Amino acid sequence: MTFSFLMAIPTSMAKASPSFVCQKCGAAYNRWQGKCESCGEWNTLVEEAGDSGVPVSIRAKRRGRPFKLESLAGKSVDAPRLPSGMAELDRVTGGGFVRGSVLLVGGDPGIGKSTLLTQATSLMARSGHRAVYISGEEAVAQVRLRAERLGLAAAPVELAAETSVEDIIATLSEGATPRLIVIDSIQTMWTDTVESAPGTVTQVRASAQALIRFAKKSGAAIILVGHVTKDGQIAGPRVVEHMVDAVLSFEGEGSQQFRILRAVKNRFGPTDEIGVFEMTGLGLREVANPSELFLSERDLGSPGTAVFAGIEGTRPVLVELQALVAPTTLGTPRRAVVGWDSARLSMVLAVLEAHCGVKLSGYDVYFNVAGGLRINEPAADLAAAAALVSSLANSPLPTDAVYFGEISLSGAVRPVAQTAARLKEAAKLGFARAILPETARGDAPSDAGLSLQTVGGLTSLVADIAARGTPRPAGRDNAPAEKNATPARFRRNEG
Repeated sequence: MTFSFLMAIPTSMAKASPSFVCQKCGAAYNRWQGKCESCGEWNTLVEEAGDSGVPVSIRAKRRGRPFKLESLAGKSVDAPRLPSGMAELDRVTGGGFVRGSVLLVGGDPGIGKSTLLTQATSLMARSGHRAVYISGEEAVAQVRLRAERLGLAAAPVELAAETSVEDIIATLSEGATPRLIVIDSIQTMWTDTVESAPGTVTQVRASAQALIRFAKKSGAAIILVGHVTKDGQIAGPRVVEHMVDAVLSFEGEGSQQFRILRAVKNRFGPTDEIGVFEMTGLGLREVANPSELFLSERDLGSPGTAVFAGIEGTRPVLVELQALVAPTTLGTPRRAVVGWDSARLSMVLAVLEAHCGVKLSGYDVYFNVAGGLRINEPAADLAAAAALVSSLANSPLPTDAVYFGEISLSGAVRPVAQTAARLKEAAKLGFARAILPETARGDAPSDAGLSLQTVGGLTSLVADIAARGTPRPAGRDNAPAEKNATPARFRRNEG
């Protein structure tokens, strides 16, 4: 009798053991500590309720259910898609929303996520599909005010202000299955299955899992809105990004009217497509020709600017690259980059100094991609190098020329893909010449109508730009300025 009583104590009087979970990466610890050993972040551990402490051996066990195994040799059926009515949004998603898919949309506060999704749900509701907008941060009256400002108040969108996942699923299960459901945002949702506070790693993961199960079971497409951290990453555990079918990033500068929708992950489409929008007083307007928009405020004839003919997915995009090389008084020159990879800029600067004799150790370098666009492809190397040398030599580049090509560590200019699409876009916008890799001449279409200037190595391009330059005061060493830009700043050896 005494033995049975003692054996019953752990199961009846067991208390939940505390668990400290990192809000950045989701790692769990049994005690608090200042730094997370998994991701290296400080002060990110928050106490959350752990398990009951009951040993696994005495818990109730459920027998497994056998399931049918399929073979690889089967007929595959393409997933049906539902267009949203916004061409730029459909371009990024791969042609529309797939039935039963879950998308995660992230972006800075005030960038226009709610505006974009309000327009998308309104267009789908007007097409005769059931669309539901669940807001966990705003009241229904606030969502209605935004719809009135956008001129979408008459759209038959079903609204609700709710944060309980169980209540949301129970409500959406009644009647016809919605074709599109927006959850704004996932950080405000909570479920009864866990005891943590809303917004914690455990709640975000459990709430997202419940909504994903409902989407797969019902066939409704769900869009989850996610907050972002100060460094631009989607807040919460990275496991949520692995759980969903697509992750979209809504980017843009607050001072710019351009907005870029980019696919970071997409199980049903490409991840290199972008959608371009312009923020107006009546909401987001789709931009069919982003090249013309990015070059609309271009400063002609200014040193340090070059037009890059890039490719974003299947769409050619022309954008202006801006460089400023200024003398420095600091021991370590400053390198500031906006819209491009800082490591890529450092590589281009090293190649210019090692193989072209361009001495930049006494100059600050500032580099910017105009229009708020972020460039990821290495084809921008040649345009970036031309802009840097143009600013240093005070030599304006031709206003009717575009540049593209990848620079190798040996100083050679390597070819890039889709040369024909780049040249056709440049000709359509009125450009007359193109500076491209020498080996890419064979890929150029005969009907492009452009004068092609091929470059085999970076040295010839630097010499051509420097020969047209005008003198400027020298950098930190206070050396006298030369008549042209060649001897001191572009010589290979200084004795």
